[in-house]
Amino acid sequence: MLLYRDGDAGAFDLLYRRHRGGVYRYVLRHCRDAAVAEELFQDVWTNLIRARAGYAVTAKFTTYLYRLAHNRLIDHYRKHSRAIAASFDDEDCEELANLPDERERPPDDALDARRQAERLMALVAELPAPQREAFVLQQEAGMTVEEIAQATGVSRETAKSRLRYALARLRRGMDE
Repeated sequence: MLLYRDGDAGAFDLLYRRHRGGVYRYVLRHCRDAAVAEELFQDVWTNLIRARAGYAVTAKFTTYLYRLAHNRLIDHYRKHSRAIAASFDDEDCEELANLPDERERPPDDALDARRQAERLMALVAELPAPQREAFVLQQEAGMTVEEIAQATGVSRETAKSRLRYALARLRRGMDE
């Protein structure tokens, strides 16, 4: 980002290639509408371009980028007065796309794995929005608790609690 800020246009291309998938999935999981997600996704990158001259290193770049995405989602929902929602469909989810081919497993194992994946996605969708957001940022962006706190504008302890409660709910739900 520092190279891009200082005028290296190729650095933007690298940032975009490296982070586009995670940012798009993050936005899509919150709004559930591909058309809206695409618009918000473009807005995030446009905001990054606009803010490049004033960029200063205060955290990891990913924290900064997901903070832009978080703020854009908040603005969108304030404007449209809708609660933040999440979608965990198979579409555009690299982790689900990379599951081993079910034909390579015995039928019972494949069915069981599919049911577990569907159960987990349903449980994540049922999490309260702040917990879901913390979980998605950790899983999609690989963010630490400190980075989640910075990206969402809460204290470290709040981010840690949200993540801990989300994981506990998911474990409990998977055990049932």
